[in-house]
Amino acid sequence: MTTPDPRPPAERTHTFLTDQPLEVDELRCRVDDPTCGATVIMTGQVRDHHQSRPVERLLYQAYDEMATEVLAVLATEAVMHWPRVRVALAHRTGMLEVGEISVVVAVAAPHREEAFIACRWCIDTLKQRLPVWKAEHGPEGRVWQEENPL
Repeated sequence: MTTPDPRPPAERTHTFLTDQPLEVDELRCRVDDPTCGATVIMTGQVRDHHQSRPVERLLYQAYDEMATEVLAVLATEAVMHWPRVRVALAHRTGMLEVGEISVVVAVAAPHREEAFIACRWCIDTLKQRLPVWKAEHGPEGRVWQEENPL
């Protein structure tokens, strides 16, 4: 039987949306805890292509208030489902160049299996639910990857 972390979810989660560069180590520090022996960090960064089209940069836009709320809800859902994990989620908005980090998911847990599973769930669910839209900019102009309601 595993003992859940007695701290409330708000003390085990950290989330934010920003137009500034994301610092991976900052997110790692947010989940660092002496009860955790494993930390899994997933970063998403701008790549130089999508399918067969070259990409020079990406523009990320968000409905900030909703995106901030969705990030907090996702982190809370994760710590409720995996009661021993700590979660940090951050997404960047604005124009990002190839190689820049757009999203960071950091999950710490007592053991690696929990950390890996929770991290995978966080990024997969974030990609499904987060109201963030991206436009690829390349030699042929701008192409939105989703319908942008903004």
